[in-house]
Amino acid sequence: MKNQLQNQEKKLGIASLLQKGEDSKEDFLKEELEYDGKQDGDISKSIIYQLEVKKIYLDPDLTLVKFSSIVGTNTTYLSNTVNRRFGMNLKTLVNRYRVEHAKRLMEVWDSALDIGELIRASGFSSRSIFYSAFRREVGMTPTRYWSRLERKTNES
Repeated sequence: MKNQLQNQEKKLGIASLLQKGEDSKEDFLKEELEYDGKQDGDISKSIIYQLEVKKIYLDPDLTLVKFSSIVGTNTTYLSNTVNRRFGMNLKTLVNRYRVEHAKRLMEVWDSALDIGELIRASGFSSRSIFYSAFRREVGMTPTRYWSRLERKTNES
């Protein structure tokens, strides 16, 4: 706890507290840590709501700045919350949602249709970003995944 308090004190840059006694600093920093935890929770709830309900990941122009504005926080808080609560950066989190959306679309999408449409419908801004994110998340290319889906459908 003491190390965490010292780190928080450095992060907050509270010069006036340096003159105060240890008890005063500890009480103040405990309050700050509790506030940060509550704020993290509020931000993460908003992130989940925006991703799960509003599906903002479908916006190909979504940026950290735009997302933080939607969530109602600044980019630093948003980025830190995503890192702490989800264990990844925002780009990876958004792309994970986009890939899952693309996989659901592939289940009902006619493979004869343009894959570019599927890419755009999943919120990706380019084919290369889509292929890279898909391969990272699924472990195979979208084409191979789609072929496997079609094979399973034909076997049924």
